Amino acid sequence: MKILLTGFNPFGKVKRNPSELIVRRLRERPRAVVRADLVLEVLPTEFLSAGKRIQELIREVRPDAVVCLGVAQMRTAISLERFALNVNDCTLPDNAGARAEGRCIAEKGPEAYRSTLPLDYMREALQQRGIPVHISNHAGTYVCNHVFYTARDEVEHLDHPARCGFIHVPRLCRPGQFALWQAARKWWKALPGPGLPLSTMVQAVEICLHVVEEETVPLEGKL
Repeated sequence: MKILLTGFNPFGKVKRNPSELIVRRLRERPRAVVRADLVLEVLPTEFLSAGKRIQELIREVRPDAVVCLGVAQMRTAISLERFALNVNDCTLPDNAGARAEGRCIAEKGPEAYRSTLPLDYMREALQQRGIPVHISNHAGTYVCNHVFYTARDEVEHLDHPARCGFIHVPRLCRPGQFALWQAARKWWKALPGPGLPLSTMVQAVEICLHVVEEETVPLEGKL
């Protein structure tokens, strides 16, 4: 069984992209994460290059599952994305300086693709570990969504089924900030979170990969 996991390099004001840091952490000990073969890649935060590269990876690797990671700086919890939208629409240029305002990703493609990852099981597993998590309806309209949609479209047109989805991680915070927030929430449940420490994000992704592995039938086992 093969799982393809991707992150992104820094962009804009994000000088340390936690999705890249997570991939690099897991690269140090892939067999400690899941039993499956884990293929890891950091994508450029560029519409064209990232889209082309995710297509190449899916064709080369022929994974049983594709899990793409990205950062959402304004969020404070793990976001399991439900839909990829067929549109690029953001005034923030990518790392190549390209802007994409209201353009379709695939002219003849569907308006949206639904994630085929086991989102409910992933959410439940993270909640059991006390990790802040929610299911989000879509991955925005920047490069994260572009890669999510492109990956789902690629999987859809290959000759083998594969699970595919996207996880947004929040902004980074220090472990002490997170511990203080956890303690304060005992008295104030609605207290906004500060983000998550890198170690917690790594743990969250490991948990999600375990769930994906358990809920996915390997390609060689499919009829």
